[in-house]
Amino acid sequence: MSIDWLSTQAAIWRAKRAALRPVSCLDNIVLDDLLGIDRQKAAVVENTQRFVSGKKANNVLLWGARGTGKSSLIKALLNQFVADGLRVIEVDKDDLGDLPEIVDDIRELPQRFIIFCDDLSFESGEGGYKHLKSVLEGSIELPPENVLIYATSNRRHLMPEHNSDNAGTQIFNGELHHGDVVEEKLSLADRFGLWLSFYPINWEEYFAVIDHLFADMAYTAEQQDALHREARQFALDRASHSARVAKQFWLARS
Repeated sequence: MSIDWLSTQAAIWRAKRAALRPVSCLDNIVLDDLLGIDRQKAAVVENTQRFVSGKKANNVLLWGARGTGKSSLIKALLNQFVADGLRVIEVDKDDLGDLPEIVDDIRELPQRFIIFCDDLSFESGEGGYKHLKSVLEGSIELPPENVLIYATSNRRHLMPEHNSDNAGTQIFNGELHHGDVVEEKLSLADRFGLWLSFYPINWEEYFAVIDHLFADMAYTAEQQDALHREARQFALDRASHSARVAKQFWLARS
């Protein structure tokens, strides 16, 4: 099925059907909903603004702790810039072999496309990263100007790191020269021009997210303290006090 990108804001690649499926129900999250990541938010907004304006922009790697807003930031970017022609295509890591064909189908279109790869990482022996490297900049053909890759990952270098990888590392003329294994792993992440790191939030930031989510409720100071205690216990039961956990608490109370 051909996608009408004038009316479709996002699509997901379905490898078994070798087709894009339009997303009919989008998350309505906006940038102001994302707290505690102002630096990362400002950087990726500026990069995306340049992209939709037809200027040079970087592929983006959002890496760090789980539940810190990496994926939500991509969704909020779509809502922010969709009127400027931004569209998002989500591709699963296991389907990256189809990435060149997906890009071929959209490279001549007037819209600006973010290829979104969520929770991207590779284990030893997996070869899907080679297709990603090719699309990023490793092919004989230049990457299309209307396509960028935005990926999220828990790993800074996307691939597992082992002590044995450093066996070939040497210092030559005072400079560190990595071995072939390390160079291969670094070469993928290096193709992302913008790296943004995300770290776990503290309790104060966690409660700020709680207050934001419950902003429509008229709580007294005493009720707010009780809400915070309940939210803390909810987080302790999950051994995490991330923004994701705060939203799960809000959903449980709604």
